[in-house]
Amino acid sequence: MEEEPDSHDAPAMESSHNTPSPSHLPAEDSEITPPVDAPRTTAPLPGSGGDTPPQGASAASGRKRRRRDKQFPEMIPTACLRVLRPTTARPASVVYSEKLVDELIRMQVNEAASRRRGRGRPPSSSLRLARELDVEALIAMAVGFPVDSLTEEEIEANVVPVLGGAAQSNYIVVRNHILARWRSNASVWITEAHAMESIRSEHRALVSAAYAFLLDHGFINFGLAPAIITAPPRRPPSLPAPSVLVVGAGLAGLAAARHLISLGFKVAILEGRRRPGGRVFTKKMESCASSTTPAVVATADLGGSVLTGINGNPLGVLARQLGFPLHKIRDLCPLYLPDGRPVDPAIDARLEAAFNQLLDKVCKFRQAVTDELKSVDVSLGTALEAFRKAYGFADSSEERMLLDWHLANLEYANAAPLSDLSMVYWDQDDPYEMGGDHCFIPGGNARFVRALAENIPIFYGRRVIRIQYGCDGVMVYADGQVFLGDMALCTVPLGVLKKGCIEFVPELPKEKQEAIKRLGFGLLNKVLMLFPHDFWGGGIDTFGHLTEDPSNRGEFFLFYSYSSVSGGPLLVALVAGEAAIKFETSSPIKHVERALEVLKGIFAPKGIEVPEPLQVICTRWGSDRFTYGSYSYVAVGSSGDDYDILAESVGDGRVFFAGEATNRRYPATMHGALLSGFREATNMARATRRRSMMPVGEGRC
Repeated sequence: MEEEPDSHDAPAMESSHNTPSPSHLPAEDSEITPPVDAPRTTAPLPGSGGDTPPQGASAASGRKRRRRDKQFPEMIPTACLRVLRPTTARPASVVYSEKLVDELIRMQVNEAASRRRGRGRPPSSSLRLARELDVEALIAMAVGFPVDSLTEEEIEANVVPVLGGAAQSNYIVVRNHILARWRSNASVWITEAHAMESIRSEHRALVSAAYAFLLDHGFINFGLAPAIITAPPRRPPSLPAPSVLVVGAGLAGLAAARHLISLGFKVAILEGRRRPGGRVFTKKMESCASSTTPAVVATADLGGSVLTGINGNPLGVLARQLGFPLHKIRDLCPLYLPDGRPVDPAIDARLEAAFNQLLDKVCKFRQAVTDELKSVDVSLGTALEAFRKAYGFADSSEERMLLDWHLANLEYANAAPLSDLSMVYWDQDDPYEMGGDHCFIPGGNARFVRALAENIPIFYGRRVIRIQYGCDGVMVYADGQVFLGDMALCTVPLGVLKKGCIEFVPELPKEKQEAIKRLGFGLLNKVLMLFPHDFWGGGIDTFGHLTEDPSNRGEFFLFYSYSSVSGGPLLVALVAGEAAIKFETSSPIKHVERALEVLKGIFAPKGIEVPEPLQVICTRWGSDRFTYGSYSYVAVGSSGDDYDILAESVGDGRVFFAGEATNRRYPATMHGALLSGFREATNMARATRRRSMMPVGEGRC
């Protein structure tokens, strides 16, 4: 997940054409409307050749990190076919209809269908049913469920009376079927009766268990479709509605608030900024109009901007419900040397392979070492450099620049210099990565934020400084006011917790304090430039730049073109690794001058003039007092366990924690933040039920 600055405190600086010094951003922006797509008249980037990869074209940067092939074990045992009714009149909604489907999933399903079909023989009803089961299992996998086992949450919820055996296998089929059926049309509210329509009556108990689990945990019937948001609260009217104070109106806080309200809770959000969204911040950029020239307008995501994998992604569900189009980020990414020449494709391919070999060697090394040696963690950067020297990779200057570019891209993925990343656990979340395309939302991700925040009670300008909790509830102190509630949900970024900006009374358990210290919270900064016209061409979404200085490899190493989604000629330069840290204390004017120097070095040799930008914004996430950084990473000495520790509640179910840094499977992503909000809303409901069943005076603290 990329991050954003806070306009209220102005860590992001902006400048305009003919303005000698940067000025602060305004506290609030006018309403941002999505752009209207128009035919493009600009030519492709010189050397791109349309859809044909140009010299030095790399597909690697289309993904923030190297993707690994997902393993698809045998899907569903044939005995489980008895769970569903083998009728040819299947409900049409059973077929998963999401447009952006991972190619790997398509291949798996098609190959399975071909194997079953035989030689030109039409499939029988049982074979069609088996094929549906495979599709439904793949959908469940995309959402994060294991193929042939239960999740820890399902085991805790006692969804089956006995673990293992036929009951568990049948439950998995039922769960996958309900999930796939709702995902095929996420704009409707699926009831338990609807789920039961195509399942044999003897499995009614399994349907009830699976439906309740999926509903309570936010896997079905979530989002912003009219049928979803108008559904009545599900809390029994005989029980009093508990009150929850949510600290932070980012994606985690907004998702939790919506889910809690649907469960019948009373909710209020306390937000320190003057706007919702947290690290998701869409800024309207605009030039001044003149008598002869109309204003140039674009929408820019200063923070979280990329939907990293659309299959199973809850943000993809929200986009479909709201009718938001998705723009697939194209894999084509030309790379350019400092003098503007395109990188030789043979060298590019060789160095990309060498880069992947280096990562593979580190991976094999850590698999081979004992647990005792793993406890003495070293940085990923140290390990990569040791293997590079040992095997003689990237000896020439051009090869070294190319390798540094890939290393900078890895630093971008993790928001940290490689010298800070744990060699052992830096990629612990890779097995859970969402499949499918990486996408932009035309008009910016604030469209999600506005929809999620609608009709939610939010108190803006309330910076929380203290959370006090005990047997009777919580007291939250914010800007001279005290708010009382039964429970509190803290969704502030890890950087805020690291700075100790919020006092917890009693103090947090030692284990949680140590996890906060161990986990990393890094930096990614951006220079967003609005130009008079799209001089770089509209045929690509990214292009890269190599540098001769290894210590500054992350400075403007990658450019994103937002012209196709922002409504105007917007170019965004990324600053990662050590360069992002130095970026915080340097002059914004010098950053802009340097970015233009890089662009002119690429385009001037091709006879293309780079105009002066009409408006520029430089982010400073490390200086933002509401974030103190961009997103989390696994630092040296840390592990994925620290995400779980950070997610644990304290005070016997009085204070809960959400946010991307509490999501072990999907850290550093927008969907990870959203899912953590759903998770904690469910945990708060469970804690409330547990307290309500306790005798008066026993264990109520």
